[in-house]
Amino acid sequence: MNLPVHRSIIGIDVEKSTGPLRTNPVKQEIRQELYRMTEQALAVTGIGDGDRWPFEDRGDGLLGLIHPNVPKALLLTRFIPELVRQLNLYDLGLSPEERARRSIRLRVVVHAGEVHQDEKGCFGESLDVACRMLDSPRLKRSLSRSASALALVVSEQIYWDVVHHGYEGLQPGGFIQDFHVLVTGRRHRAWTHLPGENGARRGRLKPALALFSPVDLSQQQDRSA
Repeated sequence: MNLPVHRSIIGIDVEKSTGPLRTNPVKQEIRQELYRMTEQALAVTGIGDGDRWPFEDRGDGLLGLIHPNVPKALLLTRFIPELVRQLNLYDLGLSPEERARRSIRLRVVVHAGEVHQDEKGCFGESLDVACRMLDSPRLKRSLSRSASALALVVSEQIYWDVVHHGYEGLQPGGFIQDFHVLVTGRRHRAWTHLPGENGARRGRLKPALALFSPVDLSQQQDRSA
């Protein structure tokens, strides 16, 4: 087996991608928009193709692995706010009739750890942790009950290494230790955040750093294995 390398991990999933109105042509349009907005947000952040591996496609989402030369703080202070801005602009361009079919809201995880790669793709425990957090029923419920365009979950490592220190306007109080996931017999704590809530969706696009505002979520654990 080849030795692992350290990577920042971004996982993105589209909410309700299998809804009854999501026909295959609509799914294709949403996939194209997802890639466009993600690539645009990375470009605005200053993360180029040379700073990451090619995206791993997940059908209704994608996985991005960022090289360690890119500060992890940029993923939270610049990439996520720009992705929220892109989502809100896209949503504002839809008519009320189109939103039921074409509206895009995302669940996003940011983690970091050792990653293996072979000819078939990437694997490893760090990816398992990130994917389990991204698929958590707790995160899905948080987004479904919110008006935010995006629900963010970060791992314990990202919280204490980045969020806790308040880099570039991050507000630790806006990240709630909301659940944990169980991977290979270990509990991994997860912090959730709902950027912007609903200001942009009412037509008031906020500055990027202002998207990090406290939210009130009940602290409960997701005990699904």
